[in-house]
Formats: sequence, C-alpha cells, structure tokens
Amino acid sequence: MTRKQKKQLTRIAAAALLLIGAFVTEALIGGRLAMWQLLLLYLPAYLTVGFTVLRRAAVNILHGEVFDENLLMALATVGALALGFLPTGEPEFAEAVFVMIFYQTGELFEHIAVGKSRRSIGALMQIRPDTARVLREGELREVAPSEVSVDEILSVYPGERIPLDGSVVEGISELNTAALTGESLPVAVSVGDSVYSGATNGGGALLIKVSRSYSESTVARILALVEGAAAKKAKAEQFITRFARYYTPFVVISAFLLALLPPLFSGAFAATFPVWLARALTFLVISCPCALVISVPLTFFGGIGGAARRGILIKGAAYVEKLAKTDTVVMDKTGTLTEGELCVTRCTPRGMDEGELLALAAAAEQKSSHPIAKALLAAVTTPLSAVSDVKEQAGLGITATVNGCAIAVGNDAMMQSVGAAPEAFLDDGTVIHVAKNGKWCGCIQMSDRIKPTARAAMAELRAVGVTKTVMLTGDRARVADAVAKSLAIDECRSELMPADKVTAIEALLQVPHKGNICFVGDGINDAPVLTRADVGIAMGALGADAAIEAADVVLMDDEPRKIALAITLCRKALRIVHQNIVLTLTVKAIALLGSALGLFGALQMPIAIFADVGVSVLAILNAMRMLKQ
Repeated sequence: MTRKQKKQLTRIAAAALLLIGAFVTEALIGGRLAMWQLLLLYLPAYLTVGFTVLRRAAVNILHGEVFDENLLMALATVGALALGFLPTGEPEFAEAVFVMIFYQTGELFEHIAVGKSRRSIGALMQIRPDTARVLREGELREVAPSEVSVDEILSVYPGERIPLDGSVVEGISELNTAALTGESLPVAVSVGDSVYSGATNGGGALLIKVSRSYSESTVARILALVEGAAAKKAKAEQFITRFARYYTPFVVISAFLLALLPPLFSGAFAATFPVWLARALTFLVISCPCALVISVPLTFFGGIGGAARRGILIKGAAYVEKLAKTDTVVMDKTGTLTEGELCVTRCTPRGMDEGELLALAAAAEQKSSHPIAKALLAAVTTPLSAVSDVKEQAGLGITATVNGCAIAVGNDAMMQSVGAAPEAFLDDGTVIHVAKNGKWCGCIQMSDRIKPTARAAMAELRAVGVTKTVMLTGDRARVADAVAKSLAIDECRSELMPADKVTAIEALLQVPHKGNICFVGDGINDAPVLTRADVGIAMGALGADAAIEAADVVLMDDEPRKIALAITLCRKALRIVHQNIVLTLTVKAIALLGSALGLFGALQMPIAIFADVGVSVLAILNAMRMLKQ
C-alpha cells in the first residue's frame, strides 16, 4: 500500500470513529440539540472523509470539467446535510457521512486494484537493465545502457541481465529468456550467437559486441509497446468514455427535475419537496458511473499485462477486442508452422549404403554455406573426407573431388551436365542427386520439418472456436499440401509471392463472416499481410524490427500454441468487460427506478450505497481476475 493509500485509509478510519461518536452522542442527547447543533456533531466526520472529494469537485469546476463523479457525490451529500433544515424534512446527517465513507472506501479499493495491475506490468518492466559494463581503453566501466555505442564490447557476468542486443565474442553460457518469450527453458549461447537485451545470463561470463543502440534494442521496444498499449482504446472503452461524458450531465439534470417537478405539480410544494429532494439525492448517489469507468480499462490493462508475462505483446486494448472476436486464422508456413530449416528426411542409395551416400554429399558440400549444405552436414556423424577442386554452380549444385573421385551434388540439370542418369523420384520436399565419377549413385530427400507443437496448436485453435484455418505459402504445391494435410488445415494456397498473399487476405475479407481474420507470419517478409489483416500476429519476433512494427500482436518466440492462448486470454478479458457492463447497468437501472418511485422506503440510502460502491467493488474484483493470468 502506498503512502497516499495509507493516508486515505487513515481518513476513512478516523471518519468512521467520529461517525460512531456522533451517532452515540445523538442517541444520548439528540432530543435536546437543535438542527444546526446536530449538523456540527456530524460535520467533523463528514469533512474528514469528504474534504478531498469536495475539493476535487471545486477544482474540476474551475477547470471546466463540471460533470464527474466528484460532483455527483458532492451534490448528493451536501444536499443530504441540508435536507433537515427544510420544512418537514428529515435530517440525513449520518447518511451523508456513510455515503462519503463508502465512496472513499470504494475509491481506495480501486486504487489498490490499479496499483496491483501496474505492479504486474512493473514485474515485466524489471527487464530494463540499469547499467552496462563496457570495455573502454582496456578497462571495464559501468555506464547507462543509453550511453553505449554500436560495436562496443560489453561484459556480462552470471546472473546479470544483458543490457543491449549483440553477439557473443567470447564465452559460453545459457540465457534465461522467460521475461522476453515466456519460455522457461534456458537457451545455450556461444561465440557468434545473437543475444537480446532483457535476457538473464546463466552460468558463464560473456563478452558481447553491441549490434543495436539502446533505443533500438529489444528490451526498449518491448517496454515501449507495453507502456503505449493503454493509448489504443477498445470499442468498449471508447463507449464507456462517451457514455460517461453524456451520462453524468443527464443524471444531474434528471435529479434536478426529479426534485422540482413532482412537488410543483403536487399542489403542496413545501410538504412534498423534502421527500422528492431526498429521492433526487439518492438518485445522484446511485448514478455514479465509477464501476464502469474503472473496471473496463482495468480489465484490458490486466489482460495486456498477463499476456506480456507469457511473451505475448498486444499493442493495445483495441487489439484485445479484435483478437477475441477472431474466427479465421490465416498462417504462413515457413517459420510459423515449420522450423524454417531443411533437414534430411530420406536417403535412396544405389550401389552403396545410406551412410556412404550422405558422407559423399556432405564432404562435397562442407565448404558451402547453402541451407542444403547445412542440412547435409547436420545429418552426418562421421568425420568428413578431405575435399578439393570445389566448384559451386548457381542453380545447379556443386562439384568437388573427394578421395580422388569426382563427386557432383545437385538437381537434375547438374546430373545431366556430368552425364549421370537419375531415376525418377516423386517427392514432397527438396531432392538432391549425387553422382560419383559420372554415375548416379542415389538421391537425398530434404524437407522443412513441421514444428513439434504445430499439430497441438491447430487442435487448440479449433477448441477455442476458430472455425476456419488457412495456410498461405510461397512453397511448391506438393510440399504445401503435405503440410496442410498433416496439420488438418482447412484451406491451403501455395506458390504465392508476398503480393499474392495480400490478395489472398483481401479475398478472404470480402467473404461474409461474423468474426475477424487474423494473419500469423514470421514478421519479416510478411509485413504487408500483417498490416492488411484484421489482426496481424508476428511469431518468433525476438529481435525482428519488421515484426514489431507491422504486427498488432507479437509472439516473442516460435511457439504456435501461443496463438490459441492469446485468443483465450483476450476472450476472457472481453467476457469480463461484458459481465461488468451488464451487472452495473442492470443494478443501477433497477436502483434508479426504485429510488425515483420511492419503492425502497427507509432502505433508500443503503441501496444507493450498494448500487454505487458495492457494484464498483464487485466489478473491480471481477476485473482483477485478469491480473492472475
């Protein structure tokens, strides 16, 4: 609890004690006191708890902000204090103090809830490093991260957070990236590996060469996203803002008319005015829109914070609402549903075993940086033979001399160029042929491996109510269809250029549908599509500028199951918002009508307090469920 909240609690407690004292005094000697003396008896309790509300109402009026909840409370309670001085009017001094005490209690509860929400975001904000240890003129100096330049060398000890993005130039360690990606498993890094600010260094000291300035670093972009999310309001929030703007003056005018018109038309103004004034004052207490004004933004804020702790960055409440209404998910293939790296899936040798075929191909490719070469080298566990006379031919493959034999590795055209005759081979991936001394000796099939959790991700999307899944890819139709069939994706469109993906999304948007269309891509070459869809989700965007700029939602790791998780969290947030709107408006409508008609009798003020403070507390408690995500 903050110092300000402790002061507010002290005022509430002091006012409660003063009220009890006044109440007891009135019970003992109230019959011998004049009305003004009774007022003086309750005034200390009222001013103790209500002075700040009266002051805020006065300051807001001076600044032109007349109609707000402070004005409603001030009018209602001051009117209740004055009621006893009217002819036939019953004094409501204790009721006025009660209203202020409960209003301030509700406000304190609101501040505690908002503070808890901010602390949940603050836990994420702790990824911001305070200092960086930089190597300058042969010695280590501690400076602010913003003062470190690109290409300078940082020293990061075990247990410290990495202050800026860069690459490891010395050392081996494991990084905890949970604050960035929500993934609890450590990531091993060594010389040459990229590292990102905000990650925590594990067991080994590292020297890191800075690749980005602090303002462009991963941690700075994440913090800017989370801090700026509140600026983009959802439709529900915009509705509440507009609602409060017109609702409050309408209520004040209605209460004024309720106090005046019935007595004027009754023929006995003096006798009936106190009754109707009391009803109008109760009407004002009930009408305060605090429950909606606080609980709706609090729910969205809690949802954004909860998602951020799981490595899901949502750029604003507007996108929480849009994602919650998603019924169609469109996905890129490479890097989203598949690993994005080739791996050997099948060998078909002729005249030798599989191990020899792989060893020949890998030996010939060992000096190449092509993805095919990387896949071959990863598949071989035995030492490679020496290679010479390596010649790489663009669009064909590679030739080399291995153990005195002429080896050719490549496509059909390469085989024809060396006089080899490959067998026909039906494939669902990339096939390379291997020839030895001009004779075909087999082929190796490679494919982009489906992510281990992709099937579960598709099942979870269907479980959360996504009615249609679509895959868009630039890959060949046969490869794309195989992936789509394996994952039970409803529709697959292949051999698309980036512009074709935009056209495909626009075609889907033209088809009548109830919900929103969400596109999920790797965020680098899919930026146009991410922007065009109702909701753009960039996956595996740790360190990717294009992803964070173009997407509405950013998944910081490569986990496709987080798509369904993001939708689930957003739907829960929107469900809580709707619950609070219905609860608040229903209770207030019943209480306002009952108050205006005088149906509650002696319970008017207690019911008014419940309809205002009680409903606010219930709505805030409901909203706080999002903070535990």
